[in-house]
Amino acid sequence: MNGLTAAVGVALLLACQSFADEHSVLARTTVYWHGEGSGADASWNGTRLREGHCAVDPKRIPYGSKVILPDAACVAVDTGPDVVSRKAARSCGRQPAERKAIVIDRFFDSKQKALAWAKAHPDFMTVRILTPGSKEGGKFVASKDPRSSSVDIGNSATTSWGE
Repeated sequence: MNGLTAAVGVALLLACQSFADEHSVLARTTVYWHGEGSGADASWNGTRLREGHCAVDPKRIPYGSKVILPDAACVAVDTGPDVVSRKAARSCGRQPAERKAIVIDRFFDSKQKALAWAKAHPDFMTVRILTPGSKEGGKFVASKDPRSSSVDIGNSATTSWGE
């Protein structure tokens, strides 16, 4: 009986570990671009920023994680004090869940692209987080609206993993 209990315990531990690499979370999404802020062209560690990158709180989302938004995916490579403090979520969240949301700051090559994306998307959205080393279970398909047609973001140009 003890052997069976131990086997079930190990199986549950391994199953929980496989699910720990992927999760969904409510996020306040903001945008930034070249020339804005103190890290105008480079991330906190000097890596050159480009589209497909985003800033996160590294205590909640490890660097190198893939952040899957409704219409694209980006890689967590940067951080900033307003992202870590969740300033945008705390200041514009209307409900308690929104005020407790994490902040993901998506990088764009130009101010025009950044502001256009921000205008076309809600301030808060559920995003999927895939930490480095997690197993991707096939194509990632997402849509802005459940009634609209899906977009395959698994093969899009913005999903460069670990770059």
